[in-house]
Order: sequence, then C-alpha cells, then structure tokens
Amino acid sequence: MNAQTLVAKVWNFAHVLRDQGVSYQAYISQISYLLFLKMDEERVTQIGEASMLPDGARWSDIKDLTGEALSLHYTRLLETLSKQGGIIGAIFLKAQNEIQDPAKLRRLVGLIDSEVWLGLPVDVKGDIYEGLLARNAEDVKSGAGQYFTPRSVIEAMVEVVDPQPDQTVHDPACGTAGFLLAAWEHMKENPKARDRAVYSALKNKFSGVDIVPEVVRLAAMNLYLHGITGVDSIVEAKDALLGAGGKSYEIVLTNPPFGRKQSYRIVRDDGEIDSEREDYDRQDFFVTTSNKQLNFLQHIMTVLAPEGEAAVVLPDNVLFEGGAGETIRRRLLKNFDFHTLLRLPTGIFYKQGVKANVLFFDKKPPSETAATKDLWIYDLRTNKRFTLKERPMTKGDLLDFIESYRSRRLREREEAERFRRFPLETLLARDKVNLDIFWLKDDTLDDPDLLPPPDEVAAEILESLQTAIDRFRGVAAALRQQG
Repeated sequence: MNAQTLVAKVWNFAHVLRDQGVSYQAYISQISYLLFLKMDEERVTQIGEASMLPDGARWSDIKDLTGEALSLHYTRLLETLSKQGGIIGAIFLKAQNEIQDPAKLRRLVGLIDSEVWLGLPVDVKGDIYEGLLARNAEDVKSGAGQYFTPRSVIEAMVEVVDPQPDQTVHDPACGTAGFLLAAWEHMKENPKARDRAVYSALKNKFSGVDIVPEVVRLAAMNLYLHGITGVDSIVEAKDALLGAGGKSYEIVLTNPPFGRKQSYRIVRDDGEIDSEREDYDRQDFFVTTSNKQLNFLQHIMTVLAPEGEAAVVLPDNVLFEGGAGETIRRRLLKNFDFHTLLRLPTGIFYKQGVKANVLFFDKKPPSETAATKDLWIYDLRTNKRFTLKERPMTKGDLLDFIESYRSRRLREREEAERFRRFPLETLLARDKVNLDIFWLKDDTLDDPDLLPPPDEVAAEILESLQTAIDRFRGVAAALRQQG
C-alpha cells in the first residue's frame, strides 16, 4: 500500500468514528495509543529490541481479541500504561478507551495491525498524524485549534533562523510540537549532522513545554512517530510562565497561545486554594502584567542564552500596547538585536480576525548602547488575501521573505516594496515606541470588492473591540488603585 492510500484509509476511518460521535481529538488519542503498541511490537519482532512495555500491556495482548474481551483488556492496558514513567507515561498520560463500541475498536485494531509501520518512511506516519491534528484544530475552532500554526509559517521561521546541529532548541508553548519537528528536519539535513556522534546527540537538543496535559501527550506521540525521542519524553506538562527553571536555550521557536488573560491558582501545602492570579510574580520579569503574550515575551527574553536567537509569533497588541507593552519594547530594543518583524496576513489561523507577526531577535551582552541598530519590517499583510480552504498560505508565498531575510547575512539586506528598514532613532521617536508600522497603500480603501468576506471583517471588528475593552479595564483598574 502506498502512502496516499494509507493516509486515505486512516482518514476514512476517522470519518466513520466521527459519525458515531467520536471526536477527531479522541480518534487521534486512540490512533496514538495503538500505533505505539504496534510499533513497539515491530521493534521486538523485526529488530530484536527489548519491549518498552510491561507484560500484559502489549500489542500481542489485544490484537486477536474481539467484543467485550477486547474492550475490557484495552481499558485495563491503558490504565496500566498511564502509570508508567518516561516516554511511555507521557504518551499514555490520562489514557482511557473512548471507543465504546467493541466492533469499532476491533476495526481500528485491524487497521493498525494490517500495516508494517516501521517499514514506512517517517514522514508518512507524520503526515497521517499531522493531518488528523490539523483536522481536529479545524473541528474545535476555539481552544487549542486557534493556536495551530500553519506549517508554511513554521518552516519559513525555521529556515531563516537556521538552527545548527550543536544548538539547543526550545518551545515554551509547544502544542503538538510543530516547531520542534520542523527544527529536527532542518538540523538533521545539515552537513555537520553526517558525523555519527553529532547526529546521535541531536535528539538531546530539543525540549518543549505546554500547559495542557492532553496536548503534551499528543506532542510526545508526534515526536515519537518522527523518531525524535528515546526512553524519556522531551516535552513536559507545566506552565512555562511560572518560572525559567534555571535553564537557557540557544534557539527559541514558538507561537504562544492567543488570548489576553490567563489566570492560575496558587495551591497551599494543605491543598486549599490560596489565591487566583492573572499576573506572574517572577523576579526575572521586569514588568508585571496580566497580558499573556507580553509575559511569554518576557519569559523568552529571560530563557534565551547569550547570543541566542528567537523567532516568536505574537499578535499586533504586543507592538502597540502602552504601559507594560511600551516598557518591554524598549527593553527588547535595548538589550536584544530586534532585527526583523514579519507582518503575517489574516486568514491563516483557525480563529478568524487574528492579526499576528513574527518577531526575530538575538540576545546580546549588556552594553551602554542599544543592541538594535535597525528593525527591518516585511509586510506580508497589506493586499494579501488567504483562507484556510480556498486559498491557504503555502511555502511559496513566503519565498520572497525568506530570500529577503538573508539568513546569516543580514548586512546584505536590501529594501524593497514590502521590505523596509527603520533605524532605532525612528522607532524610539514614535509615540509609546509603537512598532505597528505600515507604509503600503491598502487597495481595499479604493475598491470595496477587494474587502475580505463579511465574517472575517466581523471577526476583525470583534478583535478590535476586545482590545479596546481591555484597555478601558486597565484604565479603570489604575483609577481604582489611585483612589
């Protein structure tokens, strides 16, 4: 069976289960569990490796069962594996059987058992899995779906940052590990990785964090399917914003979750909730704010190693918000070489109306003079129209940006229609150091037929209103404190 046929087969069964009330999220979970069990068995039978799983919780224990016997044993198996440590515990985190119909479960087991998965190219397994993740993101529309970064954007970010095989790569909001996977694919193609010792050490260069345990499990499985992890998982379930953990990284690639505020609970030793906060009391943060994106930006600035490089997807409010936003932008320009800003078009995220950018900056040693000399802005938003289905963004749409970026040759950059240089003095002279800068003429102002669809316009208006409401709340809170 070729790759396309297999992908179609897996997808078709997802539709069957969806019609029976099983969500894509649940289907992805069961595919994750069963693929791992089957590939563990293939490692034992084909390669002669020892199984990573305890007796009674292996593929051979369920593959020939049917009916209630299959459902009962599969449920017990998942419960056993969810209590394991390392990569096993990460993949089977809170695992449970969500396919209540034994006949449907039997069909899924048969689907997995009919293929030799270790014989497939890694990218085929990854394509199946990422296709399901993308479908799930579209299915839920809100929650994790809005954070699903288009692969074309991820690949372009990785290509221009150009992580080297000897560098550590981290994502503090890793989701299903899209950035880590893209970095892995890029780094292993580097000529340096042909050295066996370098290639062998490559898997230890990656790490990720996500606050949602279910997402961490999906990330662990996604990495496993791509052959990146060993006995231990490289992704961790925790709130990255609660602390840096004393670690630093040479490359940070991430798309922190959209949304304005995030509260967390402080639980005392006796288990009682002491308080619920929206800001983070961290000594390494130089400003206190409840804005989640600004806190992620501060976190990245903290965990980036000296001379480290970051590429971060952040919404427009980070560029223009006053107060804490202005303070952070001034610090970014002073202590970091904030050299590139990519203005992303609308219509590329599952949440409509989102206006986002990619910020590229390098950490520099302390100095009396500002580390940023010029900020180069590439406008890929004005007069660009994309949709998720009819006209999705592709890697080809980013080729001009990639070429203009001049990876590792920033001094060779040249201005063009969509690529402009703004000296530091110009940026600091702007009101509140507002970096929300445009210079291209918007054709929709002259031709209404070029406007986005009504639902997209409505979503943008709603987003703007939400920003205004948040600002009013900030003013009200400040006035209350003064009173």
